[in-house]
Amino acid sequence: MPTTATRPQLSYLADQMNELKQKGTHFKLRVLEDEQAPVCTFDGKRVINLASNNYLGLTTHPKLREAALEATRKYGVGSGAVRTIAGTMKIHMELEEKIARFKNVEACVVFQSGFAANAGTVSSILGKDDFIISDELNHASIIDGARLSKAKIKVFRHKDVAHAEELLKEVAGEPGHKLVINYGVFSMDGDIGPLPGLCDIAEKYGAIMMIDDAHSSGVLGRNGRGTADHFNVHGRVDVQVGTLSKAIGALGGYVCGSKDLIDFLYHRARPFLFSTSHPPSVAATCIAAFDVLEQEPELMDKLWANTRFFKKELGLLGFNIGGISTPASETPITPIIIGDGRLTMEFSRELFNEGVFTPGIAFPTVAEGKARMRTIMTATHTQNQLTQALEVLKKVGTRMGIIK
Repeated sequence: MPTTATRPQLSYLADQMNELKQKGTHFKLRVLEDEQAPVCTFDGKRVINLASNNYLGLTTHPKLREAALEATRKYGVGSGAVRTIAGTMKIHMELEEKIARFKNVEACVVFQSGFAANAGTVSSILGKDDFIISDELNHASIIDGARLSKAKIKVFRHKDVAHAEELLKEVAGEPGHKLVINYGVFSMDGDIGPLPGLCDIAEKYGAIMMIDDAHSSGVLGRNGRGTADHFNVHGRVDVQVGTLSKAIGALGGYVCGSKDLIDFLYHRARPFLFSTSHPPSVAATCIAAFDVLEQEPELMDKLWANTRFFKKELGLLGFNIGGISTPASETPITPIIIGDGRLTMEFSRELFNEGVFTPGIAFPTVAEGKARMRTIMTATHTQNQLTQALEVLKKVGTRMGIIK
């Protein structure tokens, strides 16, 4: 029989988990038992799913399913090696070329995850003599990549272009490269980063401009081309990061830019160098997803129609959905801000019991006092499902004193 007891060497981990339990912010993983869909089964219970990043419903799209099956039959289930040894298959190159054309850039490299794309890129293109100018609410993968690079990190107030310029000006005379990095859509509040203003200051001070489009790919821009297209700043963003795990419906991340940038990442980005490449089924699925983005624009139309409906109705119920002490959502990400971590987790559990799944998010994912549920619309929710979810939110929110 396996030994399961925690040995003394790791007892401090259990102590920290007990602290979370006392604060009421400890959680257990919900287990999905069927498809990632608007209504699905978690832990044996059918619920309306408001928690998925599956913006366009592509996880179950028939064209993506068929592409995965066909690639598996043709190429097998795995690539067998890292990209730089024997693991670069023709289908990997086809995917990178597909994304580069879609994003209107010279070249693209695909990573195993969006986290790896961010962390691997920042840590490889900068070093200890360089400077990073970063929004205070940037994603953990950006923060970790910055730390790994050993560059000097300057953090500007959220979406404050003037403050970012102040920090750039302070280091303008210092040797070393400067990188301005920002989120396209901020994942906890759903607001859009001020990319045009940041491009202006990056150009003014000769800095590299980098954007993380994890929650923008498939959501903003023509056919989901992302933030650079949304703001029409093509050619002004040196490094564009995106994900294949959210709106694209599969798994992975990518970096787009010049041929020189991508060639450099082939040689120096550690996640690329030391991780086995995607199974061919995943690469084929992603290729099919970009075809769907081009051929079925009605999916984005439905996503935004659902977003406008839900956001309006949620606000009318009296929930704090941002814009008071936090940024206002501008995208399908709409937070329900509770503040207290324990109350947030209790609210989430009560909603689940009533048939709505939206997990509580507390410190350290968000700041203390900013605990919330993050609701996300998809193109495949029906208005009836959203109306049912709103009725449950009203019922439980009123019962718990969160709204009147």
